[in-house]
Amino acid sequence: MSNRINTKLKEDKKLLSIYFTAGYPSLNDTVQIIEDLEKNGVDMIEIGLPFSDPLADGPTIQESSTAALHNGMTTEILFQQIKDIRKSVSIPLIIMGYFNPVLQYGVEAFCQKCQEIGIDGLILPDLPLDVYQEEYEALFKKYGLINVFLITPQTSNERIAEIDKASNGFIYMVSTASVTGSKSGFGKEQENYFERIAAMNLKNPQIVGFGIKDKETFTQATKTAKGAIIGSAFIKFLTSSGPKSISQFGKKIR
Repeated sequence: MSNRINTKLKEDKKLLSIYFTAGYPSLNDTVQIIEDLEKNGVDMIEIGLPFSDPLADGPTIQESSTAALHNGMTTEILFQQIKDIRKSVSIPLIIMGYFNPVLQYGVEAFCQKCQEIGIDGLILPDLPLDVYQEEYEALFKKYGLINVFLITPQTSNERIAEIDKASNGFIYMVSTASVTGSKSGFGKEQENYFERIAAMNLKNPQIVGFGIKDKETFTQATKTAKGAIIGSAFIKFLTSSGPKSISQFGKKIR
């Protein structure tokens, strides 16, 4: 199965993926942010579906989630906002969030809506691999969605091999065991981890998330990986500079 994610991963360059929270800073900023990120050379976008109990997220993304929920963001409103996004945007779009809102919406209804709109994949950190395989893999495939799994420095090689086998896009390689936005820069421990994963010669490319905030950390993270994801640093930028300044952010990364 090939979709925009697979096509993008074949490009001969290091990929920059940006995460932002839908409905933040303002409820109706979602489409403008997506369009401006593509115009400024971003390769892939993770649209964060805000949730009231975001376990893996640090304070920056948690605060943006809380603000987006206060602004009135819901799954239905997000789908309404981006229903015509493929008229203006061609890069891969991934919805990242927690499984509870997907379950509330109805898993098949959610997947079907994603296909209609042109969403390429989902990242649901709290959906376990075995539950996905037993209950939802067929649905994801039916609607052409790639499910992206996370690995961390604590994930065993055996588990990583299982995740690699079950994946058909890229593996989200969490750089550290802590929550998002908590560290900047990578030490020897992370570098060893990056090299260990590279040496496994996995069939799916890896994209590194957590701890990437500027050109230096992007370069470090992509030395052995296919790309890197910036989340907290971009949310902080949106908070201080607003969505109209996105071109300035892109220049700081590459």
